[in-house]
Amino acid sequence: MIQSKTILKSRFLQIFLFFLLFTGAIVVLLPLIIIFLTSLAKTNVTNSHIKFNNFTWNNYQEAWEQSKFIIAFANSTIISLAVTGLQILTSAFAGYALSKLKFSGKKVVLTIVITTLIIPFQILVIPIFIVLKWSSLINTYWALILPTAANGFGIFLMRQYFANIPVEIEEAAILDGANRWQLLVNIMLPLSRPGLITLFIFTFIAEWNDLFKPLVFTTRPELITTQLVLASFQEEFTSNWPLMMAAIVISTIPVIALFLYGQKYLIQGLSSTGIKG
Repeated sequence: MIQSKTILKSRFLQIFLFFLLFTGAIVVLLPLIIIFLTSLAKTNVTNSHIKFNNFTWNNYQEAWEQSKFIIAFANSTIISLAVTGLQILTSAFAGYALSKLKFSGKKVVLTIVITTLIIPFQILVIPIFIVLKWSSLINTYWALILPTAANGFGIFLMRQYFANIPVEIEEAAILDGANRWQLLVNIMLPLSRPGLITLFIFTFIAEWNDLFKPLVFTTRPELITTQLVLASFQEEFTSNWPLMMAAIVISTIPVIALFLYGQKYLIQGLSSTGIKG
């Protein structure tokens, strides 16, 4: 009797959790569903009300043709991959030094790195702009890459991941004759693959969705990014919501694909970076 009540209670709890998760999923996905359905709506540009009389894929073709999505996709890809690669390098080296090496001022450096997490990028934009202007880098790819080539979040993330790798592995490698460089490249980085992929996903998505840097540091049409394209749609085609939603769907496809591909590494990487002294 007691066992049957326990089983019944367990099943009731499972059903309740299922409906709770299902409701949460609907709430999260509802805006995306509305965006997708709106992108398929056939409506007049001058009409402020969207009528779902029928669906059409012509909005995607029109959005692609009326904008510079090919150039924007190429620029966003180049910038996102460049920034991501540099952040992985700087975060891996700095994170390894802060977690495994012993040097004076280590805690001070770590504190400074963590402090940078609470400083908005917008506060630094004026000195960064002046430095880029002095270096003649305004209106170049470097103006969109160098300001975020290193990031406190990435350094802290990799520091926490390296700290979770047992010190015995390092000692065994050192006894076998490995130097610091070989230890980092051949042992530590392969073992920290989930953390690196996590950093890759976070950085790539952040750079792909960045509007602030292209808006401030560039004016050349050939350096337009996907976010600038979306901004131009909002200014020029404000009343044509299906066209704008189609452009949003097009611009989010690479980000969604990247997230779906690396979600297992993302979960593993985040679960392995608990704070350690």
